[in-house]
Amino acid sequence: MATQVRHPIWLPAVRPPGARTFASLYAVESFARATVSSVIPIQAYEILASKQGVSILYTVVALLGLSATLFMPMIIGRLSRRWVYTIGTCFLALGSALFVTHTLAGQVGGMLLRVMGASALAITLNLYIMDHIRKADVMQSESMRMAWSMVAWTGGPTLGVFLYTRFGIVAPHLVVVAFALTLLILFWYFRLTDNAQIRPGKTRAVNPLSNIGRFVAQPRLRLAWIIAFGRSCFWTTFFVYAPILMVATGQGELAGGLLVSAGNAVLFTAIWWGRLGRRFGARNTMAMSFFALSAVLWMAGLCGEGFPLAAGLLLLVASFFAVALDALGSTPFIRSVRAYERPQMTAVYRTYLDLSELLPPLIYSVVLAFGGLGAVFATLGFFTAICGLITWRYLPKSM
Repeated sequence: MATQVRHPIWLPAVRPPGARTFASLYAVESFARATVSSVIPIQAYEILASKQGVSILYTVVALLGLSATLFMPMIIGRLSRRWVYTIGTCFLALGSALFVTHTLAGQVGGMLLRVMGASALAITLNLYIMDHIRKADVMQSESMRMAWSMVAWTGGPTLGVFLYTRFGIVAPHLVVVAFALTLLILFWYFRLTDNAQIRPGKTRAVNPLSNIGRFVAQPRLRLAWIIAFGRSCFWTTFFVYAPILMVATGQGELAGGLLVSAGNAVLFTAIWWGRLGRRFGARNTMAMSFFALSAVLWMAGLCGEGFPLAAGLLLLVASFFAVALDALGSTPFIRSVRAYERPQMTAVYRTYLDLSELLPPLIYSVVLAFGGLGAVFATLGFFTAICGLITWRYLPKSM
């Protein structure tokens, strides 16, 4: 077949792709992205010297990233997955090369390449997972993938800021390039093959807007998107407003950084949540996690800026329940999407990440005009409660 690759007979044999294969790829990718996740906003603020300017920059990049995500199936149809994954890895390295220029143009270009690279990697990896992991093993595979990325997302941001403040702008981005190259070598070592139905396209490209319509027309895919959007809204809120809570109440930047790192460290419980999901069912586990998340967020909202340490501790507890949704949240989509629509529907599904970075800050800007940070957490609590009710009511027990 045109999409298959002949490998020299002297290459060592590789085990068939399994959960460990994808967990290792995701762990290395996480290091490549997490290392500069805290450095990039610092760079942007140094260049623009304006909080509003940084917000506008992130909004524009997020919108362009959303467009890139929707067009990704067309690119996969033309090039095949392995080359899209390779290009995505190279985009991470090239993005860091642009960041090193420390100019506005370099900042914009670097952020765009980083977003497009992350989109390409996420979509192609999900497609490979759906091809090689049985639906019955999805919860175990996804929980392992989240757990293995814990080290990267816990230590990566701190490492990046340390290198940036101690050795300058080049050091953290060199680390990104090193991890990107490692990821590329590891990917080609595993020699993942493309699905026959996604061979380089001779058919006419499908309008991305048509893919959205097709996605929305399928109730189970809509439900999978809502679940993913709900958990992603929590993490967006946690990463942005938990540190602000610590700084605004005089606890200091270090306290904010430690709170975020502790929240990421909770990812190690993903394997435990995966076992609970297999025992009690994905529907029960996810619905109860949403309800528990809502209750803890309401308590954090009541503490607010008056009792910041208590609010911070409660947010850390909330992250524990959010990890359950990380470990199990992809299960409804993977088990519901039709095989022949995987590239198109995966691209639309991933828009939950882009929109979760756009919509919550817009809503919170209105909420903050009438209340403090506690109102932000309470608002998120109401939304996660709605997500829990939808999950309990509409997610089949067979999931």
